[in-house]
Amino acid sequence: MLDDFLIRAVLAGLGLALAAGMLGCFVVWRRMAYFGDSTAHAAILGVALSLAFDLSIYAGTIATALAVALLVSMLTSRGHAMDTVLGVIAHSALAFGLVAISFVPSARVDLASYLFGDILAVGRSDLLWIWGGSFLILGLLCWRWQNLVTASVNEELAMAAGIDPRLERLVMSVALALLVAIAIRIVGSLLISAMLIIPAATARRFAATPERMAAIACIIAALSVLAGLWASLRLDTPAGPSIVASAAAFFMFAQVFRSH
Repeated sequence: MLDDFLIRAVLAGLGLALAAGMLGCFVVWRRMAYFGDSTAHAAILGVALSLAFDLSIYAGTIATALAVALLVSMLTSRGHAMDTVLGVIAHSALAFGLVAISFVPSARVDLASYLFGDILAVGRSDLLWIWGGSFLILGLLCWRWQNLVTASVNEELAMAAGIDPRLERLVMSVALALLVAIAIRIVGSLLISAMLIIPAATARRFAATPERMAAIACIIAALSVLAGLWASLRLDTPAGPSIVASAAAFFMFAQVFRSH
C-alpha cells in the first residue's frame, strides 16, 4: 500500500498540473514566459515576508505576486520596455527575498524547499490550498475563456469585439499569482515557469484548437508529475526537478515524434 506522504504528493502534483496546464497555454500564446518567471522569482520575497510576520506562506506569495504584476503594469505604461522591467523586478525581488529570508532563523534550513520545492512534505492543509487554488484558477479561466483567447490572438481584434485587453491581462496576472502561490511548495520558485511553459509547448505540437491544446497540456503536466515522482523514488533524486525533467523529456519526445 502506498504511503500517505506519497498519496499527498500525487494529489498535490495533479492539482498543480490541472491549473498549470491550462494557464500555461495562455502564457505561451501571449508570450508571457518571462512574466511568469518574474512572478515566480518574486515569490521568494513573499515567503520571507510571510515567515518574518508569521503569516500564511500562500497569502504572502499571492500578495507579492499581485504587487509585482501591478508594478510591471505601472512601469510599462510609463514607457519602460517590458523585458527590461521584468528583468529588473525578477532579479531584484529574488535578491531581496534571499537576503530577507536569511534574517529568519526558521527559514535557513528550508530555503532549498522554497527554491526547488518539496512536494513530498506536502500536508493535508496544503492540499486544501492547492486544490482550492487550482479550482479557482480553472474557474477564472473558464469564465473568461473566449475573451482571453481572443485577446491572446489579436488585441486589436479583441478591442473591435468590445473586449478590453487590459482587463484580460489583469485576469492573467491574478491567475499567475494564484498559480505561483500553490506551486511554490511543489516545484519551488525557480521551476514554476517550467511547469507553465513546457507542457503547453509540448501540447502545441498535437493540438488544432485552443481547447484541445489546454486539455493535452493538462494531461502532459499530470503525466510529468507521475513520472517525476516515480523517478524521484526509484533514483533518489529531488522530486521537484525530477518532475520538470520528466516534462522536458515529454517535450523532446514530442519533437522527435512529430518530425517523423
